[in-house]
Amino acid sequence: MLNYYFKDTIESFLAKSTEEIIGFITLANQFDSNALQNKSWEQQIPILKRALQGFRGTIFFEFSIPRMGKRVDSIVIVEDVVFVIEFKVGENRYHSYQVEQVWDYALDLKNFHEPSHRAVLIPVLVATEAKKSFIQITTTSHADNLILPLKVSQNQLPEVVGNCVQFFQNAQIINGEIFAAGRYSPTPTIIEAAISLYNNHAVEAITRHDAGAKNLTKTTRAISEIIDFAKVGGKKAICFVTGVPGAGKTLVGLDVATSHLDKEKGNTSVYLSGNAPLVAILQEALTRDKVSRESALGKKITKREARQAVKSFIQIIHHYRDAYLINQDAPYDHVAIFDEAQRAWNKEQTIRFMRQKKNQPDFKYSEPEFLISCLDRHQDWAVIVCLVGGGQEINTGEAGISEWLDAVFNRFSHWEVFISPNLADSEYDAVNSIKLLEEKSTVKYNEDLHLSVSMRSFRAESVSYFVKNLLDLKVSEAARVLAEIHKNYPIVLTRDLSKAKAWLKNKARGSERYGIVVSSQAQRLKPLAIDVKSPMNPVNWFLDGKDDVRSSFYLEEVATEFHVQGLELDWACITWDGDLRYSELGWNTFSFKGNKWQNIHNLERKKYLINAYRVLLTRARQGMVIVVPEGNPDDHTRKAEYYDPTYEYLKEIGIPYL
Repeated sequence: MLNYYFKDTIESFLAKSTEEIIGFITLANQFDSNALQNKSWEQQIPILKRALQGFRGTIFFEFSIPRMGKRVDSIVIVEDVVFVIEFKVGENRYHSYQVEQVWDYALDLKNFHEPSHRAVLIPVLVATEAKKSFIQITTTSHADNLILPLKVSQNQLPEVVGNCVQFFQNAQIINGEIFAAGRYSPTPTIIEAAISLYNNHAVEAITRHDAGAKNLTKTTRAISEIIDFAKVGGKKAICFVTGVPGAGKTLVGLDVATSHLDKEKGNTSVYLSGNAPLVAILQEALTRDKVSRESALGKKITKREARQAVKSFIQIIHHYRDAYLINQDAPYDHVAIFDEAQRAWNKEQTIRFMRQKKNQPDFKYSEPEFLISCLDRHQDWAVIVCLVGGGQEINTGEAGISEWLDAVFNRFSHWEVFISPNLADSEYDAVNSIKLLEEKSTVKYNEDLHLSVSMRSFRAESVSYFVKNLLDLKVSEAARVLAEIHKNYPIVLTRDLSKAKAWLKNKARGSERYGIVVSSQAQRLKPLAIDVKSPMNPVNWFLDGKDDVRSSFYLEEVATEFHVQGLELDWACITWDGDLRYSELGWNTFSFKGNKWQNIHNLERKKYLINAYRVLLTRARQGMVIVVPEGNPDDHTRKAEYYDPTYEYLKEIGIPYL
């Protein structure tokens, strides 16, 4: 399938009639045009013809932007300048959301379309009835040849094309054929990915065409083969998928869930997560998208109806658990994908909760043990997929992955076990459990069950490794990795939150999302107008736009590790409080009680706090600013000694400061 509906040289385009060009567009791939669309092209084509007189190059209509699932009205290439043009026929104003739309198109090409990496890209919004234009050619601090959007009336488009070509005059000429055939390698956010997968795309269609995407494809294929093996052979199997932070474990889980939906008989798979904010955000994003798509087709569907369809395959793990606590039948689903499986509750936490909250005095299982028992009710076959993140347990009672292995050892040794070899690494704390299990059950290792490449940051694959070394206090290795990634993935340090906010706004372009994230224990940031105890809605924070005070863009409400785990921002501000303090002997950990900081001595709680910062420092796709506030001699809870050593440590690693 072509990624455009019309392509021609500018010379040939100028020689064709408007009717002939529209004919080519509508015939391409049986494009389903309507009278309104045809009328729009009838106006666009003469405008472009007037603007391109005397120029040579290539023109495209309806060029596909795959990651966004949309098509830009026109792309015009003159020498080495690529004009990304979006028309708003009949408009006499330049609305901010329209400017953002064309900017996003250009950003997507710049970031993910190989021939566009070095080209000059100029996003142009044409409001056909506008009287004035705003056509100052302005570069940005990114220095990547992507110009700020131009807002142009139809009468001034010829002037804009001429001035831009002259301004960026270069001997290099972009070949239209090469541009059209160029590799497009998108890296979606988890929200974009969920929407694409739910609308029947495959994981390889929405991810980069490099080693990382191949790894995702291999992993989903390996899981599908395990499911087929269990289904055909009447087996029960559990598999453990590991991966570095941001490697795409959730993406794999959603792909498996959506590819095993039975459209006629209902679900055969369900994606489950204990991460309530993630589930709520994905459900809302899918619901909004479903309503929007149905509306575009002229169908009316209520948000409630759309949500019911979405909730059938993305659920909160605790709701699933509670349902089968009451219902003793086998689950409808034969395949259950447990995201962040290491966060399932241990036996003590589960028993306490069941007794206190669910009136179950006789309950005696850990959460993994009970969840496996639910799928074990099937008489024929069942598969459990555990998606495992190392070093991401951040809450009391989270068992780690050994609890799942121990449950299989103690009660479900008839289940066949498929394991990523990396599960034996020390960060998963599962070595002893694996050794015991091998003596009793069938354990098969499959290296395709490990995701080794971070997909979150398309700019720098080594961000998670940098963060690991930073938190492991390995200064020289952290400094080495930072030097490698900093050009493509800026990380800066400051003591001034207002400077950090300005940096975020300067770096973010189009609809790129930015926000402030802090540790849930960061309780002495109130003087900076940051209150972690103030309620915030993660759905609004992650999904709403720049005009909504509840969104991340306003930089008023902050998200903690519990809100952002499993999700990502384009640009993040991590504001570091006195709960985690650097010392030469290791990290000192504190919680704020009453009116003072108290040492955290419990090793498990210390690990949770360090992991919280691991989550925060791996949220940004494109870059981050770290704020370590100044102390205050008049405030015994914010002494300089609580902050200065951390700031100096981060400087020692080599993080540049604003």
